[in-house]
Amino acid sequence: MLAQAAEKIKALNSVLARPFVVSAEKLQIQGKDPAVSESGSRFVAEFSRSRRDIIRAQRLRYRIFSEEYGASIKAPFGLDRDRFDKHCLHLLVWDTRTGELVGYTRVLTLQASRRAGGFYSASEFDLAMLARLPGQVAEIGRTCIHPAYRGGAVIAVLWSRLAQFMIEEQIDHLIGCASVALNEGYDVGAMVARIGQRYLSAPGLRVTPRLPLRQLSASDDSSERMPALLKAYLRMGAQVCGEPCWDPDFNCIDFFILLSVTDLPARYVQHFLQPAPASKMAL
Repeated sequence: MLAQAAEKIKALNSVLARPFVVSAEKLQIQGKDPAVSESGSRFVAEFSRSRRDIIRAQRLRYRIFSEEYGASIKAPFGLDRDRFDKHCLHLLVWDTRTGELVGYTRVLTLQASRRAGGFYSASEFDLAMLARLPGQVAEIGRTCIHPAYRGGAVIAVLWSRLAQFMIEEQIDHLIGCASVALNEGYDVGAMVARIGQRYLSAPGLRVTPRLPLRQLSASDDSSERMPALLKAYLRMGAQVCGEPCWDPDFNCIDFFILLSVTDLPARYVQHFLQPAPASKMAL
């Protein structure tokens, strides 16, 4: 039994350590240090357990949520951190030209959530619907992109690596909160209406916000404007599970999103289910 467990841990470590890079033409998996990659790809996404990397991620999180959102969070040393961090897998996107951390999210698996006392989202939503989801569930959170890198490429790399993780680790559903800053001028009423028309989950998979928004007035704004990350979630096939929750500490509203592996775009599933060439397999 111990030998089998050790083999499983070794296999998981191999998957998490494998760098993932994207070029303009196609997705590629490289089994070597991105700093010496010959693919010419600019961005690389990889899971890290390094304390130094996690601190850099917490510093990026603080910059985004405190300085941009205007969040009133206690952050000693300019680091956004909480009790969930030690239980999460940390996924970072790097700019290989500059070595800068440009994108981040964390993943809390179902097993780890039990050690953490539940999912983070449960502090904002009643998650009774999770009992109706078959298979394995994992939560993403604290997702953020460096302000100089929001043109789409970094988000694509981040989501591609998440899709790969779902498929390889047999995660059936990703859940999490998609945040909309209240100080960035979005027409929240129009956004809620648009989501209600196009992207709502089935009634049996709805959640109830613990701190709902006040009644929003109807809006005639027909613009498609919404945060890039929220748009990326929806393009990946995610559904929104009901009304958003107001988060006064982070000065934002959060939509609860659900992404099932069966709803992933076909291009991701086909790519990651193809056998990798022998020369590009991670050892």
